[in-house]
Amino acid sequence: MSLEDAVRESDNLVVIDISVTPNSKTISVPDNYNQWRNRIEVKLTQKAESGKANNQLIENFSEFFGVNKSNIKITSGEKSSQKSVSIKGLSYDNAVSILKSGVK
Repeated sequence: MSLEDAVRESDNLVVIDISVTPNSKTISVPDNYNQWRNRIEVKLTQKAESGKANNQLIENFSEFFGVNKSNIKITSGEKSSQKSVSIKGLSYDNAVSILKSGVK
């Protein structure tokens, strides 16, 4: 298994499966690839309350992938640590390439 398994294309969107660790000491977007869950691991400093961690996730994905925040949506797992995030305006190949440059 490789990080490509966490990324798929659907309806002109790229969907990335992630696993979020909120309330971490540092932000790490992305942090690692979890081969057992087939998810990209992400660490956020915000707590998982009132959407703070989700907002921080969208902000950091926007910076990391170089797309507008309005093009990023949490499509599943909004209240879970296991999420799927869709990004409009990014191809599958670009998403994988950018992730490979950032995953440890």
